[in-house]
Amino acid sequence: MISNSWLTTSHFIMLGLQLIFAIAHSGGAALRPWAEKQVGPRLYRVAFALVSLPLATVLISYFFNHRYDGWQLWQLQDMGGVKLTVWVLSAISFLFLYPATFNLLEIAAIQKPQVHLYETGIIRITRHPQMVGQVIWCIAHTLWIGTSFTLVTSLGLILHHLFGVWHGDHRLSQRYGEAFELVRQRTSVIPFQAIFDGRQSLKWQEFIRPAYLGVAIFVGLLWWSHPLLILASNMVLW
Repeated sequence: MISNSWLTTSHFIMLGLQLIFAIAHSGGAALRPWAEKQVGPRLYRVAFALVSLPLATVLISYFFNHRYDGWQLWQLQDMGGVKLTVWVLSAISFLFLYPATFNLLEIAAIQKPQVHLYETGIIRITRHPQMVGQVIWCIAHTLWIGTSFTLVTSLGLILHHLFGVWHGDHRLSQRYGEAFELVRQRTSVIPFQAIFDGRQSLKWQEFIRPAYLGVAIFVGLLWWSHPLLILASNMVLW
């Protein structure tokens, strides 16, 4: 008979933290049209960040501290090429995860934050790059760590982003109506699907932007600071 001792409390705590983050993040996004009318786009952006960023920090810290909890499903870290594969996949995931870096001034509420209806650059590959990036990140880190805790964390993150696909399309449809329906017809959720079936075509010049250099620098800094981030998380006793 297989023991359930591997199913640690941390598995359920992580799922609970993810649920709280999902409610706060998706709920805040749903409230955006109403909230912007009440307090303005800039103050809404600041309030949204003040809620989302601390919750995200808690999630990341808890993940770092408990990533090896539970059952070791596989151990591939000593296999040749696995480490390089994980870093390459992680780098690619950030290119998808942070298309919003194109509007850093809006993110920081220096410029008036707006909802954009994009159909260029990475949106030609997938209409929901953040979901694709999160899936790639989860595959890479689950492959590297190989524990039941990491698998549960990854499944929770992927489910949240799959909900975000529906939720994001719903909000854009409500905001832009027919204009968004035309974009929906010309793009795809599955990467490259719209390109393969002829609804979309890549224009490589759209990817020659300073923002992608910024993401590349960020990935380099993350690689360098990764041990420091883990060390800082270990100082949080939970």
